[in-house]
Amino acid sequence: MVSERKFIKENVRRVLLKEYLRAQTARAGFGGIDIQRTPLGTHITLIAERPGLVIGRRGSTINELTRAVEEDYHFEHPQIEVSEVANPALNPHIMAQKLALALERGWHFRRAGHSTVLRIMEAGAKGCQVTIAGKLTGERHRTVRFKAGHVKYCGEPKLQFMWRAYATAMKKSGMMGIKVEIMDPNAKLPDEIDVIEPEEALVKGLIPRKFDESEVVAGVDIGVPADASSEAELAKALVESAGKTAGKRRPRARKPAAAPQAPSAQGEAQAAKPRRSRAKKPPATEGEAGASSPPAADAGKQEGAKDSGGDAAPPERPSSE
Repeated sequence: MVSERKFIKENVRRVLLKEYLRAQTARAGFGGIDIQRTPLGTHITLIAERPGLVIGRRGSTINELTRAVEEDYHFEHPQIEVSEVANPALNPHIMAQKLALALERGWHFRRAGHSTVLRIMEAGAKGCQVTIAGKLTGERHRTVRFKAGHVKYCGEPKLQFMWRAYATAMKKSGMMGIKVEIMDPNAKLPDEIDVIEPEEALVKGLIPRKFDESEVVAGVDIGVPADASSEAELAKALVESAGKTAGKRRPRARKPAAAPQAPSAQGEAQAAKPRRSRAKKPPATEGEAGASSPPAADAGKQEGAKDSGGDAAPPERPSSE
């Protein structure tokens, strides 16, 4: 718990120092600070649009800032270095402060927001988003966003490539909050893929040159002649071999045959048990066959009696004489 309190105290002190330097160098175009602790003291890099106003005449302004940092914020042996921002339109701190000044001068919020986004995109940014919140047109609070290009809202691309800054504009109707987010022009997003040809990959050293007299290209081993010593001959052999194997498909991986299962104890007992043979019935004789099946004549008489509906006379019985 003691270490956590120490980290929180250090971060609070750095945030307070950042707010102090922002207020003191607002006219010079505050662009951010970078604080690094060294064995000789604390090295502070102050980024500004106009470094001359930060340094002052004969270094008077920067000396006053150094004294305040050491006495008021208790940084040991501070060394402040002022650097000029390369492209002010790509710095979110500078653009947020300029947007706040434009709103305080009476610009309409839509005109100020669109002009800020247009200027950032013309400077080469991959994307940007400007958010203005406050009493814009009436008594009710509103939030308006102006967006252009690619903007990431979550994940590693946001933490790595999105630069953001905040500013406030004081108007008669109340305070307005401003947030400016700019995507790094050199950001490489996860969905951007570069396809490299085998010759270019060979020159750049992205693939091994020789591996048991074969070259690996796109995951396929391509044979290379042993006498291909120069790079030109090696590249030529790669192109020829890649052309031959371009139309071929890789054979499908076959499933391994299932291993024979060992017979269980129950199966062995059933296999050892002898099967009981059923006794076959003897064939029927002629007499039995005649007794079991009625003669055809009697069957015909019975059918005729059924057809007549029962009106036919019954057959005569033989006399006893």
